[in-house]
Amino acid sequence: MDELMREVDELYERAVFNGEHDGLPAADRALDLVEAHLLLQRGRILHCRYLDSRVEQPEELPAFERSADIFRAAGDRRGEAEALFWIGCFHQVVRDDNHAALPSLTAAADLSRATGEQLTLSYALRHLGIAAHVAGDYDQARVLLEESTDLRRALGFTAGVAANLVGLIYLALAQDRPGDAAKLATEAAELAASVGAVKIVEQIEAARARLG
Repeated sequence: MDELMREVDELYERAVFNGEHDGLPAADRALDLVEAHLLLQRGRILHCRYLDSRVEQPEELPAFERSADIFRAAGDRRGEAEALFWIGCFHQVVRDDNHAALPSLTAAADLSRATGEQLTLSYALRHLGIAAHVAGDYDQARVLLEESTDLRRALGFTAGVAANLVGLIYLALAQDRPGDAAKLATEAAELAASVGAVKIVEQIEAARARLG
């Protein structure tokens, strides 16, 4: 964001003081990208409000959709991938509609792979794994969640690893692998505690209660 605004400042000064107006289209593109990033961040904060209140925020989905449109028009495929992920996440988490979520989550994963955006890819794979779990395709859910977890380990995203392990605990239980579930719970608890991820610790305890 700072780099984009510096670019706008420079192009503005060139136009005003040097008469170099040919840089104005580049300034427009930079400002569009700033807007897209702001919309994305606003949508994410609205999503946090939903998680706290469990009341749908009417502005959330439009913010993500507008962000995706702007990124797409500007040719920023990484930004588009992240916005598409959040569109899918909205449908899956807020509206409990995996059917509506899958196209955006799949597109986000494909764009992330193509651009090497591993963090967004880890999120898209996680939520595709959740959708597969809900659909009863436990083997595919495990493949997707394990790939997401491997990416998060490589990125040093410890809280994200612990969150994924919660999903893998439930999968192990669904596949009648209680020993694996217990091992996953132990690792998840250690990781979550190490980074102060209190909400993840609560999820782990809820999963552990299913172990009996």
